[in-house]
Amino acid sequence: MRGTDRQTGRMFSYLSPETMVPQDHPLRVIRRLADAALDRLSPAFNKLYSVVGRPSIPPEQLLRALLLQAFFTVRSERQLMEQLTYNMMFRWFVGLSMDAPVWDVSVFTKNRERLLAGDIARGFLLALLADPRVKPLLSDDHFSVDGTLVEAWASMKSFRPKDGSGEPRADGRNGERDFHGEKRSNETHASTTDPDARLYKKAAGQAAKLCHMGHVVMENRNGLVVAAEATLATGTAEREAAAAMVGELPAGGRITLGADKAYDTADFVAGMRQMEVTAHVAQNDKRRRSAIDARTTRHAGYKVSLRVRKRIEEVFGWMKTVGGQRKTRYRGTARMGWMFTLAAAAYNLIRMPKLLAAEA
Repeated sequence: MRGTDRQTGRMFSYLSPETMVPQDHPLRVIRRLADAALDRLSPAFNKLYSVVGRPSIPPEQLLRALLLQAFFTVRSERQLMEQLTYNMMFRWFVGLSMDAPVWDVSVFTKNRERLLAGDIARGFLLALLADPRVKPLLSDDHFSVDGTLVEAWASMKSFRPKDGSGEPRADGRNGERDFHGEKRSNETHASTTDPDARLYKKAAGQAAKLCHMGHVVMENRNGLVVAAEATLATGTAEREAAAAMVGELPAGGRITLGADKAYDTADFVAGMRQMEVTAHVAQNDKRRRSAIDARTTRHAGYKVSLRVRKRIEEVFGWMKTVGGQRKTRYRGTARMGWMFTLAAAAYNLIRMPKLLAAEA
């Protein structure tokens, strides 16, 4: 018998968003891991909020919503609020009931700024790695490091002389500008849209773009991110960020650090040795002398490090194509770095359900 296309509204609903999510959905494991990490961050949240006044968006719900934005490549906070209005799985993950009102997008972004001031993204990544279920997945002594360019939210038209010279802005919403014959560099020019953006390219033959630089330290057992940082895009930023991130790793004896040819410099290798780190860097010996020799390269572990370190590109690949980090939507290195670190934590969460199932 053919059913009738009759839509009848109901006055009451006895279902919760939780009942609509399949029991074997990966988000269930991710939600439990995220909730445990947020519980560890509760003391940090208490320091950011006053004990009096009107209640704000719960920081736990705000962070879960930002994780969903990375998981499902939601391109803006406005679209994220729209999804929360009708997507029951999103409501369940964030912690909203069926009839709970969704926040205004301006209220959501203002509350996010408070978490930025407290460096909560980095705290969330560390709290996630401190989970007793996650610790067995991590290597204690073998790591890899690399950096990547993240395009700035600024156009080349905004890259103007610092002294105010140059041709005036053209009329119109997106007026034309002629760059021919103009010599531009980071010493003489700066972006009026994002002053932290730098004109940079990682390799010869590539186009120079206004960008920031993101850095990641990966443990070599399962390829999970253990540290993330953002800096200005400079020629020494990768090595400086690597030294800073490795210095913050938990002390536990000598470790190895795999890296590409950009890290093969005498000062970086010497600095790593002072920190009890064996630098397994790819040798850059074309028209120069490598900073490492057979004392390092003769070991089988060196070849393993060079092979495993390439997996860090999987991290950058996911963060850029899915996590929305190919071109940042935020101005300034601080905001860009906060979202970059949260995207790294989201990458870990996406990987963990299968890793935990394999360990069980």
